[in-house]
Amino acid sequence: MIPTICFKERRYIEELRILTRATALDCIIDERFDRIVYLIKEGDMGLAIGRQGSNIRKMQRVLGKRIEMVEYSAEIEQFAKNVFKPAAVIGIAKRDDGKLTVYVSESDLGIAIGKGGCTIEKARVLLSRYFDTELGEVLAGGEAHA
Repeated sequence: MIPTICFKERRYIEELRILTRATALDCIIDERFDRIVYLIKEGDMGLAIGRQGSNIRKMQRVLGKRIEMVEYSAEIEQFAKNVFKPAAVIGIAKRDDGKLTVYVSESDLGIAIGKGGCTIEKARVLLSRYFDTELGEVLAGGEAHA
C-alpha cells in the first residue's frame, strides 16, 4: 500500500535529505503529540540519526518539532520491532480478527506504550498504512504468545 504524501510532508522529507543525506520513504506530521515521524529507508538509519543523534537535534532545531525515526522493513515482525525501539519486542502474533498483538519485555512495557500512548499511536498509524493491519494489544512478554 503506497500512501499519498502531501506538499508539507514532501517538504519535510526533502529537508531531511538535505540535512542528513538519508532517504525518507514517508513522513507523518502528528499534531496531537507535536512531532514528525520519518520512515527511513532500510540501511539509512545511521545516516539519518547522525553521530550521537546530532542530525536529529539539528532537524528538531530547524523544524521546531520533536523528530522520531523508524527504519522500514518489508517483514512485519522486523517492522514492529523497529517501530517500538528501544523497547525489546519478544514476538508478534496475528489474531483471528486480523489485529496484531505485540509482546514486549516486561521491563520495557512503559517504553512500548510511550508517554500518553504516543508510541502505540505511532505503531497504529504505521502498521495500518504499510501492512493494512490494525494494532490490537501490546502485552508484557511473560504471557503466552504464538
